Amino acid sequence: MVVLGIETSCDETGVALYDTEKGLLAHALYSQVAMHADYGGVVPELASRDHVRRLLPLTRQILAQSGLALPDVDAVAYTEGPGLAGALLVGASAAHGLAYALEVPAIGVHHLEGHLLSPLLADPAPEFPFVALLVSGGHSQLMRVDRVGDYTLLGETLDDAAGEAFDKSAKLMGLGYPGGPEIARLAAAGTPGRYKLPRPMINSGDLNFSFSGLKTAVLTAVRGQTLDDAARADLSAEVQAAIVDVLVSKSIAALEQSDLTRLVVAGGVGANRLLRDTLTSRAARRGYSVYYPDLEFCTDNGAMIAFAGALRLDQGVAGNAKAEPLGFCVRPRWDLAELSPPVGGLSSAR
Repeated sequence: MVVLGIETSCDETGVALYDTEKGLLAHALYSQVAMHADYGGVVPELASRDHVRRLLPLTRQILAQSGLALPDVDAVAYTEGPGLAGALLVGASAAHGLAYALEVPAIGVHHLEGHLLSPLLADPAPEFPFVALLVSGGHSQLMRVDRVGDYTLLGETLDDAAGEAFDKSAKLMGLGYPGGPEIARLAAAGTPGRYKLPRPMINSGDLNFSFSGLKTAVLTAVRGQTLDDAARADLSAEVQAAIVDVLVSKSIAALEQSDLTRLVVAGGVGANRLLRDTLTSRAARRGYSVYYPDLEFCTDNGAMIAFAGALRLDQGVAGNAKAEPLGFCVRPRWDLAELSPPVGGLSSAR
């Protein structure tokens, strides 16, 4: 069974083909980062228009790479939400149009479920159950995952997500967008400790996050100062260390409290090298295993949507499937807890 996956939730256009027997056949991604950089963040109208320009050429590209044609596609999966409404509509419209023409199912996929399941594309892949740390520009959550669609929220951010903390701190320091990669790059030459920043809620006793106070502390540190390159590097190192310390501490606590031994990390912040190294090291000392998606699948991408759609289709497509291609919607706001397990469940990673 071949599933075409389409991701257009924000500022990246991703398309992929996933075969349930052969695995990932082809994928392509176009990032709008350069276009939005001049504005210091994503401009929704520009994002939607660019998805219109990129989606069909990328679809033709992956079909050519895989050696397949549209009639070989057995289902079309697309990001139904959450995300920017206009951007989501581009992908949903294209997916339902293709599904209608091909007379195949169109499967709406939850964006965060795609991220959560993306480490299952790696080798080795984790087995269920596990704890998942979802860290991206707009989300910081810890979930217990017992099977596909069976997710229990353990903790979440009460305000800014980790990715937002990176972006807003970078902006305060006069760095470019997106802030995470810029801070990580400068931090490599910096020394943590010159600046003293808080680790919000690290000792709160629960599994929730809060990063707005960190942003305020960065504002206080830079106010009235002209930062030179050395100061930016040192402050970047401290910002990164503060965010990583909180994420690692909460993740280890989630494993301890849930009595599980496997942790999955997904989302754009999951590409951060310090987070990966620190989390892997601390988890190993306690006998835990940590799984990450390949770096190319940390950001939004079509592969995770095709894969999640294939899993749902294989198990009966409960909850977010669309059997009637002429009727569809998008969900700019969509709680992951609203998803239901597919019919029959799923006990293995593939």
